[in-house]
Amino acid sequence: MNLNPAQSDSDEQIVHDLLAGNVQVFSTLVDTMHRPLMRIAEAVLGGSGSAEEVVQDTWVAVIEGLPKFEKRSTLRTWISKILVNQAKTRRMKERREVPAEVGSDDECAAGYEPAGFNVLGMWKESPHCLPGADDTLFSKEAFHLLRQEIEKLPASQRAVITLRDLEDWTSEEVCNVLGLSETNQRVLLHRGRQKLREVLIRRLGTEVAP
Repeated sequence: MNLNPAQSDSDEQIVHDLLAGNVQVFSTLVDTMHRPLMRIAEAVLGGSGSAEEVVQDTWVAVIEGLPKFEKRSTLRTWISKILVNQAKTRRMKERREVPAEVGSDDECAAGYEPAGFNVLGMWKESPHCLPGADDTLFSKEAFHLLRQEIEKLPASQRAVITLRDLEDWTSEEVCNVLGLSETNQRVLLHRGRQKLREVLIRRLGTEVAP
């Protein structure tokens, strides 16, 4: 089952099969989306340990709301928005709510997009300013370090980083699911990536050349 937004024309058939009670299609859908939904839930909730329950609640809400699915977004986006709402509700009940961190338009002037680094520990261009960085950045140790640091980010940055860099979602999808403007999404992505980049630099024991 492919839930890639570029092939969302399959959504209609999936929804049709689900409404017809096709258990196999539902099982495949759950298998396909379980990992990304868990990551999103963990990103929104932080360390509360309620991610699994939130995902289960999400599937109940999906089943109940499926007849009202209007195809205004992809099925993946629709399900993920339900998940985010469920996670936010749970977070509020656990009194873990943290105000969303947003940025000003000035911080993203000229459509700024963070360059050179993404959370998977990869550089879009060779990191000449970091001697010996290639091996370290692609090592399991560096990736493990980044995953630990992602968990320490503010909830809003953590959610954006998780979707953009771990799940490889588009900025449009992230804005739709998290209810962010394009500007705020860019600011949060930039801040999150910058913090993670600084961690790597400290770990490498060197400075970035000006």
